[in-house]
Parts: sequence; structure tokens; C-alpha cells
Amino acid sequence: MAQIQWFPGHMAKARKEVQARLKQVDVVLEIVDARVPESSRNPMMNQIVGQKPRIMVLNKQDLADPAKTKLWLDHFRAAGDEAIAIDAQHAKRLNQLPALAKQLMAAKIAKQKARGIRNPAIRAICIGIPNVGKSTVLNRLVHKNIAVTGNRPGVTKNQQWLAVDDTFQVLDTPGILWPKFEDELIGQKLALTGAIADAVFQEDTVGMFGLATFRRLYPEQFRVAYGLNATDMALSDSDLMVHLSQKNGFGADYNRMAERIIFDARQGKLGRYTLEIPADFEAHDDDAR
Repeated sequence: MAQIQWFPGHMAKARKEVQARLKQVDVVLEIVDARVPESSRNPMMNQIVGQKPRIMVLNKQDLADPAKTKLWLDHFRAAGDEAIAIDAQHAKRLNQLPALAKQLMAAKIAKQKARGIRNPAIRAICIGIPNVGKSTVLNRLVHKNIAVTGNRPGVTKNQQWLAVDDTFQVLDTPGILWPKFEDELIGQKLALTGAIADAVFQEDTVGMFGLATFRRLYPEQFRVAYGLNATDMALSDSDLMVHLSQKNGFGADYNRMAERIIFDARQGKLGRYTLEIPADFEAHDDDAR
């Protein structure tokens, strides 16, 4: 697969701005895609955030495998961070975020109250790579369409403070990818789930990756979604792509079938799925922070 790279100029600027803003921030809300919780983390952010209290927010839990989501929540908590799984689109569990942030900052709040501050305000920064749902999270929190949203990467371009209530504010930031994917597999996962602009990858390669991955991890979901039988499922990946293309009326236009698989994966038409588990990254844990 041709190496996927996507690092627009505004992202480099945003990275510097996030670093500058951290001094004003009490808590970091790191939004990740629950379908790819580790691959959708920007490794540069570990260096930028440092020791700031952090809440790992696994968004799009409605599209993810529930059993694997639990593994990831346990993993992040064991690493010392708070963690919560949400469905920002439907505002599920979002009301727990301010309470969780205030819980993390309980000691600071107590000190401020001891100094006579009646309603100490907690300030959080919302970070994450493109299209993990940061702006949707914020809009649902403030009950207004203040943060710009869009089901494509790179929508948010500026930073702005949003008031959730009198005691909790959140800073929205643009999604920031990193300049180079050291692991080609990460680029494939992010392309399949929609974190990378479609113009920078080849649909046929990512579609084939999706086909092979679903056959390996969720074969029954894949079989049912496309009306396949046991004989079909016994085909090689390439032969199955040919079969699916013909079956769906695309003939020899295999790119269209690849695009269909990508679309179906992103829209949840292939069922709930998670493409990775914590054990996949155990060898890298020592370098993660």
C-alpha cells in the first residue's frame, strides 16, 4: 500500500497553539474513535500534554464492539487516565464528562473554595485527530451548534472557548494528525474509519484492507451484510472482491466495490466493530508516554 500521509498546514499551526494554551488548562479531554482507540491517538500529544490530568473519551461507542470497548476502558484506566465511552451524536453519557473533570480536579477546587472562591471554574482542552467527533461532543455539551462539525476530517480550523456551565469551560481545537505514520497499518485503519481525507488514499487498497480485516475479525457480520454463503467465504480476498463487485452490479469496476465496503464500514452497515485491542500494542507500551 502506498504510504498515507496527510498533514495540512493549519495542523502544524494548531499543534503550536495547543502547546501555548496548555498553561490555561486544568484537564485534557482526549477524544478517540472507539473503533480504533490507539490508532486514533496522536503520539505527539503525549509529549505536548505531559502530566496534565487526562480523560480518554472513546467516542462513537455505538459503532464499536462493546466487549472490546470495555477492554480499552480498563486499559486506559490502568495507565492512570480516566476513561469513558460515549456516543456524542446521540448525547449518550455526555453529561458525565463535566462531573468527571471536576472529580479529577477535586483537590484544586477545594483549595479555591478555601480561598473564598464560591464557584471555581474548571477549564478543559479538547484534543484529537480529525473526524473523531470533537466538535459534536462540544456542541452537545453546550446544547448549541457553536463548534463547526462535519463528517469529514479537517473541519475545525480555529480554537475557541465554549462554556458548558458557570463552572466548566472547554477549548475546542482543530484535529491534528502527525506528519508520518510509522506503521502502515495505522494509516489503513484511519482511512477505513474516515479520519483521513479520501483524496489522499487509494480506495481499492483501503477497501481490500477492509474486506480482509472484517473477514478475519467479524466474518459472520461480513457474510450476512453481503448475503454470502460458505463457498463465497472460502474464496481468497481478491477473488471475493471480484465476486462482490459482480454480485452488486459493479462488474469489473472493483474500485466501486471497494468504495462500497469503505462506506458500509463507516456507516455501521457491517455491524459494530473494533479493529484493535490493547494486547496488539503491548510491545509499544514502554514508548507510549
